[in-house]
Amino acid sequence: MRKFNVTVNGKSYYVEVEELGANAHVAPVQRPIVEETVAPKATSQPQPVAPAGGTPVLAPMPGLILDLKVPAGTAVKKDQTVLVLEAMKMENEIVAPCDGVITFAVSKGSNVESGSVLATIA
Repeated sequence: MRKFNVTVNGKSYYVEVEELGANAHVAPVQRPIVEETVAPKATSQPQPVAPAGGTPVLAPMPGLILDLKVPAGTAVKKDQTVLVLEAMKMENEIVAPCDGVITFAVSKGSNVESGSVLATIA
């Protein structure tokens, strides 16, 4: 039996490997393989949840908030540009999904992940 330390995706595992001859019979694994779950990366700021009755504006992709096109508390119309998100060196205009008053959950210069709440419209 030989013993090894193996690193996979930055995590080290201790394994034991048995050398078998050419005619050796390989037995099935006797214990289940347990997969580890990886906790999501912590962000610098907690992601707020849309208030009851509000419609969240979600980030379609990870990126950097370049500009907020309207002040917080402003009434916006459906399909009006509310902020600009830079992703993969492209500027993406994020539009309001509905009419209402906007409350931002991010600020200019914030880095966001895909699916993050950017704003809420109530």
